[in-house]
Amino acid sequence: MKTEIATFGGGCFWCIEAVIQRLKGVESVVSGYTGGNAPGVPTYREVCSGKTGHAEVVQVTFDSDVLSYKDLITIFMTSHDPTQLNRQGADRGTQYRSVIYYHSEFQKQTVEGVFAKIQSFYTTPIVTELSQTSIFHEAEVGHQDYYNNNTEAGYCRVVIEPKVAKLRAMYADKLK
Repeated sequence: MKTEIATFGGGCFWCIEAVIQRLKGVESVVSGYTGGNAPGVPTYREVCSGKTGHAEVVQVTFDSDVLSYKDLITIFMTSHDPTQLNRQGADRGTQYRSVIYYHSEFQKQTVEGVFAKIQSFYTTPIVTELSQTSIFHEAEVGHQDYYNNNTEAGYCRVVIEPKVAKLRAMYADKLK
């Protein structure tokens, strides 16, 4: 077993968390915040204000012998719209930016390769930010495992469920 960490965001962390949790090789997915410039530990309310500079992200612990980093990033990049700057659907602001925080030079090079490979599938440029990892702050307990704990909530049914259905259709062989 080869355990690695990946950190990325693409809109609301609830959506990304729900998709990534379902993949073989994923050991944990923690919703949180990173990439900001405000001192201290940010709260959800502060991050949502857009004033802290943080992005909503997930930090994924995975077994790269089961799920390669390249496959993980490819699935992430196709689970949201990487051509939308600072937004996903109705969620708008820098806190919802598409971003990948790399933890090693290997991860950075892998992401650059995935970007080059999938750009041709989009009619507009990929705007996903690629940055070196920074301090990760775990989100409050109510934001962890959100979809699994709230499947009947309107946001989950309308916004998250279609993303999970797309995952099932595109990557059935990668699911737990």
